[in-house]
Amino acid sequence: MKRILSLAIVLVMASSSSVMAEATVDTVAGGLTNPCGVAIQPGTGTIFVADSGAGRVVRIVDGKAEAVITDFPVDSYGKGPKYAIGPLGLLFIDENVLVVGGGGYPDNEDLLRVYNLPKAGEAAIKADQMAASFKLEKTEDLAGEGNFYGLAYDGSSIFVTTNGDDTKGWIGRAVVSGTKVGPFQRAIATKEATEVDAPVGITMAPDGSIVVGQMGEITVPGDALITFYDAKNGQVLANYETGLSDITGVAYAGKKNLYVTDFNWGKTADGGLFRVIASKNKNKPVKIERIATLDKPTALVTDTDGNVYVTIIGSGEGASGSLVKVTP
Repeated sequence: MKRILSLAIVLVMASSSSVMAEATVDTVAGGLTNPCGVAIQPGTGTIFVADSGAGRVVRIVDGKAEAVITDFPVDSYGKGPKYAIGPLGLLFIDENVLVVGGGGYPDNEDLLRVYNLPKAGEAAIKADQMAASFKLEKTEDLAGEGNFYGLAYDGSSIFVTTNGDDTKGWIGRAVVSGTKVGPFQRAIATKEATEVDAPVGITMAPDGSIVVGQMGEITVPGDALITFYDAKNGQVLANYETGLSDITGVAYAGKKNLYVTDFNWGKTADGGLFRVIASKNKNKPVKIERIATLDKPTALVTDTDGNVYVTIIGSGEGASGSLVKVTP
């Protein structure tokens, strides 16, 4: 019971502040192709983006994208429209060690990859020059997993949202020892726990629990959930209806504010960045506060000043995606 109350307090603390003023949205970098992941490098503060449709990972320097890892495989995702996707979630486990979730192969073949990064100014490396890689292949009883979209790290394990077996909705877990990663295995069957499909956005809560945005069906509006899981045993600690449609990213700014991005496949004009406010009742629907309207947001990360960086696909053809900075 104490753990459940602590989760509610983590969320409700945000409601004690006054209503946020309209956010300022500034473009940090443009010319991206379906960007679907973002991370801030520890030690340098440099922002890295999965320029997914272009099959590469880039660092943003003075508003421009510099290639860091290139030649990722590219596949397509979606049901009218379809989007080209390659590398997805990004996560630093050390200043120069980056973990990349793959989405460019069919399920059963996608890779969770670990890279030792080239330094700033050095030539980009190829996608197949990883230090380690892992699959979640099919078994006699389970389908293969892929589209490793969201990554979260608690200091000893990486938690990865996957999309393969829609009856299970797996979160994978990769053990970390120093800068060594592995093994990578299925850990939490979120569909069985919540009856809602598609874990996508993921982060760690201040109390060490896992926070997951269950996207639900992209053809069903308003079915997305925010669910808290125990990082040790995978049990559901709290589960909230949101009224949002397709949560793609989840992140805390400090210990007070929990933000999510909603792609909203059925009505993308209603997508954007939202702040989450909950009551002490763990089963009561949360309140959602719109911070900014954004055109197909896909991932987010926050900095130490409380700014939110969001990757957005945009509506133009080709390289119309961007990274924006939202200042609440």
